Amino acid sequence: MRSWQVERRKRTRHLIELGGLVVKARIVDIAGDDRATIYGALIWMAEKLQSAQAEHAREVWTARGKQAFAADRKGKVPSDR
Repeated sequence: MRSWQVERRKRTRHLIELGGLVVKARIVDIAGDDRATIYGALIWMAEKLQSAQAEHAREVWTARGKQAFAADRKGKVPSDR
């Protein structure tokens, strides 16, 4: 396999995994599969991560994500959903 094919497959897998997180977080269902809403929320998130509150936001979001991954591994849904 050529190197560009390997890189393309890696990139494709990465994009699929990121899309899976959007689905896993139920954003698709909650936003009614409205891509403008989802994109706008992601832009808002990116802006937040470039603001003065970036460190706090990253800490909060990382903790929630780790908690959700742990609950998922145990077959549980976090109680605040």
